[in-house]
Amino acid sequence: MTNLIQVSPHPIRHSNSQPRDWLCTAIQRIEADINRSADTHLIRVPLPALPGITLYLKDESSHPTGSLKHRLARSLFLYALCNGWIGPQTLIVEASSGSTAVSEAYFARLIGLDFVAVMPRTTSPEKIAAIEFQGGRCHLVENPKAVYGEAAELARKTGGFYIDQFTFAERATDWRGNNNIAESIFSQMSQEPDPVPKWIVTGAGTGGTSATIGRYIRYQRHSTRLCVADPTESVFHRHYEDRSILEVDHCRSIIEGIGRPRVEPSFIPDVVDRMITVPDTLSVATMRVVSDMLGRRCGGSTGTNVYAALKLAEEMAAFGETGSIVSILCDSGERYASTLYNDGWLAERGIEIGAPMALLESFLCGKGDLFL
Repeated sequence: MTNLIQVSPHPIRHSNSQPRDWLCTAIQRIEADINRSADTHLIRVPLPALPGITLYLKDESSHPTGSLKHRLARSLFLYALCNGWIGPQTLIVEASSGSTAVSEAYFARLIGLDFVAVMPRTTSPEKIAAIEFQGGRCHLVENPKAVYGEAAELARKTGGFYIDQFTFAERATDWRGNNNIAESIFSQMSQEPDPVPKWIVTGAGTGGTSATIGRYIRYQRHSTRLCVADPTESVFHRHYEDRSILEVDHCRSIIEGIGRPRVEPSFIPDVVDRMITVPDTLSVATMRVVSDMLGRRCGGSTGTNVYAALKLAEEMAAFGETGSIVSILCDSGERYASTLYNDGWLAERGIEIGAPMALLESFLCGKGDLFL
């Protein structure tokens, strides 16, 4: 197990170096960026094979940085700024598998700060390029479990700030509203035939999105249930069943952005109603099928989410239930052109998607069952 270096998240030097006029300007720039951005689209995906059940995908790929993590990065920066943890000369450091770092690099540049992402060496080249495009730098490590300690140590050595998405994700976002993703979903669903979803399905990377949605559902007293879809090798579903399990030796899932080898501090299992595990092969197969349905590429975690959503839809139909299910289109598939959309790359890793794709397509046409 990696020995994490403990670095105070709010050293006094940050507050001393934070002039109030700089703080006001930084927050104003972020707020102006929010004001320039329209809400992300909610895509209706009819399921002809399951009459009375409709799937909706919250398209988070349309954010300026192309993923769901744009919301998280914005919240993390506002949280750190308002807590007095970063100033006009602070280097921002993060441990990330990719998309969060892309978004954080964007916000760091927006307020004039340097940014470094500590990432596993296996991160897709497209994500590394996207971070660098936003003005960030990448520090690659061999062991994915070492990213936490490396990021904390780098921040300590440079006098920077480890923004630590895995700790602060669940508290940086206002889960009661303020245009968080949960409030946005329910607002957009208000004119639909079944405005209160039976299920909302998301993955868990930091745990922040599931924590926000789960808390909001309870706060608004909705009957909606929350399902977290998790790669088979991830620790989260194991911890959900047995709270004494806090880590696994490895999480070799090829699905970036969700699934972790350790239980992150932001994962709140008590707001989750169900977890569904999805093997990587099925995530990739579903990703490809969904991309064909939408006419554009989506990322691997979208495949994980949608496969779980389809299983829930099939169960609803078996029990004679009707209604809506909402899931998340997390990011664009263009970030995985050399990996998940490269058949040779998949073959090298023993990922064969032909048969499951055919089964999924048959299911969606009403000609077969989903369970594999």
